[in-house]
Amino acid sequence: MTPQPSPQAGAAVKAADRAHVFHSWSAQELIDPLAVAGAEGSHFWDYEGKRYLDFSSGLVYTNIGYQHPKVVAAIQEQAARMTTFAPAFAVEARSEAARLIAERTPGDLDKIFFTNGGADAVEHALRMARLHTGRPKVLSAYRSYHGGTQQAVNVTGDPRRWASDSGTAGVVHFWAPFLYRSRFYAETEEQECARALEHLETTIAFEGPETVAAIILETIPGTAGIIMPPAGYLAGVREICDKYGIVFVLDEVMAGFGRTGTWFAADLYDVVPDLMTFAKGVNSGYVPLGGVAISAEIAATFAERPYPGGLTYSGHPLACAAAVATINVMAEEGVVEHAARLGAEVVEPALRELAERHPSVGEVRGTGMFWALELVRNRETREPLVPYNATGQAATPMSAFAASAKAHGLWPFVNMNRTHVVPPCNVSEAELKEGLAALDTALSVADEYTQ
Repeated sequence: MTPQPSPQAGAAVKAADRAHVFHSWSAQELIDPLAVAGAEGSHFWDYEGKRYLDFSSGLVYTNIGYQHPKVVAAIQEQAARMTTFAPAFAVEARSEAARLIAERTPGDLDKIFFTNGGADAVEHALRMARLHTGRPKVLSAYRSYHGGTQQAVNVTGDPRRWASDSGTAGVVHFWAPFLYRSRFYAETEEQECARALEHLETTIAFEGPETVAAIILETIPGTAGIIMPPAGYLAGVREICDKYGIVFVLDEVMAGFGRTGTWFAADLYDVVPDLMTFAKGVNSGYVPLGGVAISAEIAATFAERPYPGGLTYSGHPLACAAAVATINVMAEEGVVEHAARLGAEVVEPALRELAERHPSVGEVRGTGMFWALELVRNRETREPLVPYNATGQAATPMSAFAASAKAHGLWPFVNMNRTHVVPPCNVSEAELKEGLAALDTALSVADEYTQ
């Protein structure tokens, strides 16, 4: 689709936004939201007609891009037949979405509880774990993000938690492995894995194993910088959970549904959790949907005992119809395989070549269509490009980098000292190369702040 410039319409949209919309995670008077006129595939455009290649996939959820015609048609058809219906009934779209998801989840995660998004999926997964075990505490990692609702933000391990952390949520944080910034003085991935597992088990011992209901981890931490767990770590956590009767929860909200070049990131590590949360890519964000995939053992807890939780829009027919269409599109068009191939053959070689040429790149990490560059001032000392949780003037280097990317038609996903490369999973090879060229230019701006 060729965008038609309409600055007057854009100005009206912007004025209404500034007058009435309260934006998340923002100081309201310090933001300047772009007015978006339309989107298609891997691109979107503003009312001036400027196109952007979306290397953020919205908020890492448009796994099949914008406006896929088969998913749009499925939503339209469902709306014409049955726009909505209460969650206590069996509805075709809901049943079929659950079946298709259960076919792809690992192990015996065959029961699906639908939510409206990832944060409330985490809320319900932790509620299920506590009720199943009768224990109060949840362990979660620093360098993690699990959502913005009360329990989800408390298990989050980044600064977005701080303002809402009451200290009474029954959450204990621990260090997960991250060799580039190791908290365990490790020199190899093997050392990092072994010491991280020892640290976790020691934390459990000092907290009291009989008080710990669940350990929740992002299979691959996303917002924190695509931190790939070392071989054996997730399997080791699984063993620790089994040893102490702790529920193992994997958060696949960002990593799931093709993002890693597999249906779920857990497939890369051959590990099966007791509960798994999902959202985002399940229907490419076309209609809000999330959920919890539940093991047979935990489902049995609520076979004759009511589960005390639910949502008015659980398994909404429009959202589930979009999920059915999205999963079928991904299967028919080989989107998962496409993401794996381009990740290995195009993205990884290109990013590693950029890292060799740009002193601002400290490390390259990722798989599939799920990559991050760690940006630094000094490669030798690994000093971050900006301080932890930097704002205002302190964040200038990252702001300049992002501005350069946008000026060259690339919409980046940046967080603290990282830029992510997370385009739609069905992005074309030509679009990828276009985006990587723009990224190359933007990194030259970041290089100006290196020592």
